[in-house]
Amino acid sequence: MPIDLLRQSARLGAWAVLGAGLCASAAVIPPGTPLAAKQEMVRNNGEEPESLDPALTESTAAGNILQDLFEGLTAVDDHGRVVAGVAQSWQQTDPATWVFKLRRDARWSNGEPVTAQDFVYGWQRLVDPKTAAPQGAIYGAYLLNGLAITQGRMPASALGVRAIDAGTLEVRTAGPLTFLPMLLVSPPFSPVPRATVEKFGRDWTKPGNMVSDGAYVLKDWQVNSKVVVEKSPKYWDAANVALTRVTYLAVADGNADLKLYQSGEEDMVLRLPPGTYASLKAQYPKDIHTSVLVAMRFYSLNTADPLLRDVRVRKALSMVIDREILAGKITADGQTALYGMTVKGSEGVDPVRYDWADWPMDRRVAEARRLLAEAGVKPGTRLGFVYNTSEYYKKMAIFTASEWKTKLGLDTGLDAMELKVLMRRSHDGNFQVGRKNWTPGYADITGFLQLVQCGAEENDSRSCNQAADDLIHQASALSDPARRKALMTQATRLEMDDYPMIPLLQMSVARLVKPWIGGYDDANDQDAFRSKDFYVIRH
Repeated sequence: MPIDLLRQSARLGAWAVLGAGLCASAAVIPPGTPLAAKQEMVRNNGEEPESLDPALTESTAAGNILQDLFEGLTAVDDHGRVVAGVAQSWQQTDPATWVFKLRRDARWSNGEPVTAQDFVYGWQRLVDPKTAAPQGAIYGAYLLNGLAITQGRMPASALGVRAIDAGTLEVRTAGPLTFLPMLLVSPPFSPVPRATVEKFGRDWTKPGNMVSDGAYVLKDWQVNSKVVVEKSPKYWDAANVALTRVTYLAVADGNADLKLYQSGEEDMVLRLPPGTYASLKAQYPKDIHTSVLVAMRFYSLNTADPLLRDVRVRKALSMVIDREILAGKITADGQTALYGMTVKGSEGVDPVRYDWADWPMDRRVAEARRLLAEAGVKPGTRLGFVYNTSEYYKKMAIFTASEWKTKLGLDTGLDAMELKVLMRRSHDGNFQVGRKNWTPGYADITGFLQLVQCGAEENDSRSCNQAADDLIHQASALSDPARRKALMTQATRLEMDDYPMIPLLQMSVARLVKPWIGGYDDANDQDAFRSKDFYVIRH
């Protein structure tokens, strides 16, 4: 995302009026493009969404659908740029205060206007402990009093957000925050229809009950099969939305996904099966797309586990995994080896990587064996490894288990399960090593540090480096970007040296998209594609 543009457009005391470079319109169809009579698309989403309640979701599978159903103050277009959503302009009045002006034509799918109070209700609900939002504390930490509310020390009404009037929202942050417009694209910051929630309770997200403010409305939801959305006639930009119907499939197996694409039953795969990139690129040169993301694949290490409590064990496990082979031969889809928590595109931090990353593998293995011996870990010791059902993640897991077996003499038990089960077990601490991906949705390093901060909801490793936490809090209170960056870099190094995770790959997405689907941009480094930006070309 263009953070420099955001900083320029959020200068103190000046309205960030959105112009041509930060437009809010939907599909941009080149003049003269012949469109198909039937504007419908089928895309694989990979997994069953755990919910379609913006406050109760955390998976990419849910986020992909939610960005169609709901629209927050800001959004991400097909190029990966932050654009206007319900807010048509915003102003940072001081380092910790923002004011958003809402567009007057924003409407819920029932025709009622979207107001500033709808955001107040949605955000207060997000941080209210009664909601049990999985990411309430993560996002609440950026807002004034947000953490205290999630911890039950203050009422939800104390959150730093208020409706000045129906069309004006004031947001007060926990400290200086230059990247708030980027942060607010995340689905948990969506407005929520209070009357609908109170009427239907947990059933408010079912087809026929849901009221939403996005470009699409929920038409059908068949569990473990598909979610269907249809164009909303009440959406403020409906005139520029081309697709009238989008079907999200829940196909976890990459090979099954590919077969559906090849048979013409879907228009976009989720990702290519491992090892197929080269052959598919040659077979479908017009269909192949690859995007490098501000995201990473990693393994979470449960530091509360008796075996993994020792940092020497965690370090040894990380040192011996050959990321180059993993990237080049196992996933083989354009991803790059990662030896730290800073990926290319990270902002607010200097690049940090492990010194041993440049050692030859035999030296790394020797050091890892020495660390295990010091920690009293003997050959034949068993590790448990959990991952969600997918051929892609299975191959990664088998490779990792082989690395630990051949280089360290450790035995790894592999346990595959549904994504929602994996997430629950990870959050409950019921694992030793767990597969995880992370796309924070914004480029600032805090999006990655929240994975390891003390007590953070996404910190499945149960790690806590108080010195690093103190640096993060100090940095978050600074307005000087250079000083903030220096402290965040120190904190990142401290967190990495604790080895609460094993960074593996900077994520990229390689997929097939039918040549007649317009609006797909490989430059999108968030892999966030709203259906409103797509259109079907006559073919």
